[in-house]
This record gives sequence, structure tokens and C-alpha cells, in this order.
Amino acid sequence: MIDHDKLFKELLTTFFYEFLELFLPEVAAYVDRSSITFLDKEVFTDIATGDKHEADIVAKVKFRDQDSFFLMHCENQSESRGGFTRRMFRYFARFSEKFDLPVYPIALFSFDRPLRPEPNRYEVVFPNRTVLTFSFDAIQLNRYDWHNYVNTLNPVASALMAKMKIARQDRPRVKAECLRLLVKLNLDEARTQLISGFVDTYLRLEGVEEQLFAQAVAQFVSPEKEQAMEIVTSWMEEGMQKEARNLVMRLAERKLGTLAESMKARITALSTSQLEELGLELLSLTNVDALNVWLDTQTAQSNGN
Repeated sequence: MIDHDKLFKELLTTFFYEFLELFLPEVAAYVDRSSITFLDKEVFTDIATGDKHEADIVAKVKFRDQDSFFLMHCENQSESRGGFTRRMFRYFARFSEKFDLPVYPIALFSFDRPLRPEPNRYEVVFPNRTVLTFSFDAIQLNRYDWHNYVNTLNPVASALMAKMKIARQDRPRVKAECLRLLVKLNLDEARTQLISGFVDTYLRLEGVEEQLFAQAVAQFVSPEKEQAMEIVTSWMEEGMQKEARNLVMRLAERKLGTLAESMKARITALSTSQLEELGLELLSLTNVDALNVWLDTQTAQSNGN
């Protein structure tokens, strides 16, 4: 399962100002970029249902050339759900009360369907008057045309094009354009891996699509072509490791029964070569304790003991 919230949170906290520049340039214009700090997670309990909701991103920022601050709350929605506008208002009210600062609310809708515009307003209305009108900026990616961002030198554009409105036949080209833009940005290795992993997660190609993507990358000119191929190679290696991990996990649970989450985490952390070795070892391992001993041995070897 894809942890959508984790992927988007990592992307946006790494490139928050670039996110504002791309989608809300009028807001970026009055934000002091150097002042952006992210607050600890804020949990909100819905009294009516008892459900707990954790806010995705809450940033404290300073107005440019001023001594005053405000909060920016950005909530990613990977599914279209009812009651979201009311939840956004409750977050707004909670943050306003707790921090006594103005709050600028943003919703990022990252689902593929539906395509209809999501509401961005919450109202409390009586027959004789409107008591409350609350609105927020809604960025609905499936209503953005990826063509408009292919030449935008912004790291968020290179990632989020993968979640914009894409015709089925354009998927290989969009992935190639994301890659081309990423190479042009010339980011450090960690940020490059973050974006490339995001793109590869949301634009997984198969069969003919892979061939068309390879043809598009082959048309890149040097040195962009060589840099792009390095990223593609890392995608292939990661894909092989994921396949090996899934296979070994299935074999282990078939042989030893359901594994604890802690054990699954230890297997997930293994390298491709270690996963291959474990696949062979499972032929002789008879219980979970034996698997635990084998994993301990691998850990000791990795630590040089």
C-alpha cells in the first residue's frame, strides 16, 4: 500500500516555499522564506464521531519585511470524502485558538477521481442570515494540465506533474518530462532521490509504456541523457529490490505463519543480495526464532562485528 500522506508530507516540507511559488505565487510574495518552521503534529478529535485526525502540515511563517507571523495549514487529501470542508474549518478554529495567530488554510487534492471540482467553502446558514463563511485555497491536481508545467524549473512541478490530469497515452511522456525537468534542476542527491521516488511511485509503467518511456529518454541530449539514465537505473534497482522483498515476505509467511510488524520491518531493511540469500535460507528455517537468529547475524555482519 502507498502511504500517500507520508510521500506528500515529505515532498511539501522539503519544498514548501517552492510549492507556494508554483501554486500560490501571490502568497509566496509576502512570505519570508527563511522564517518557515514546521510545528509538531497537531491531532484533532471529532467529538461527534470520536475519530482522531492528524493535520498534515502546519508551518509558522513570517510576513516579509514585518515582525509578525502567521500559520499555514496544508492538508493533503488522497481520497474524496464528505465532511472535509467542515474538518478544515475545525482545524482552522483549533489552530487560531491554540496559537493566537492568523491561519492560512490550503487543501491539496491528489486523488485521480473524481474530476469534478471539490468544494472549498464551509458555511453555517440560517433562514435569516449566514452566520459563518469559511473558505480555503483548493489545489486539485487532477484538474491541472501537465503540459503547462513541462518548462517550469520548480522541483514541486517535476514531482506533481505525475499526479496531474494525464491522458492514458501520455503517461510515458509525462514520466520522461518529469525526469528531464528533475535533471535540469540539478538538485543534491537526497532531494533528487526524493522527487525521483515520488515520480516512480505514481507513474509506474508497464509493457509498451516502458518502451515508449525509454525511447523518450533516449532522445535527451548529453549531459542530461547520462544523468537521466542514472536515475532510471536506480528506479530499476529499487523495483528489483521491491519485487525480491515482496517475494521473500510471502515465502516467509507461507513457511512460518504471519510475521510481527517488527519482523517485517527487519526484512524490509535488507539489501537485495540479503533478500536473495534469505529466500534460500527459508528452505531450511523451521520457526520464527531461527529467522530472528539469521537476521541478527546479518545485522552483526553489516555492523562489522
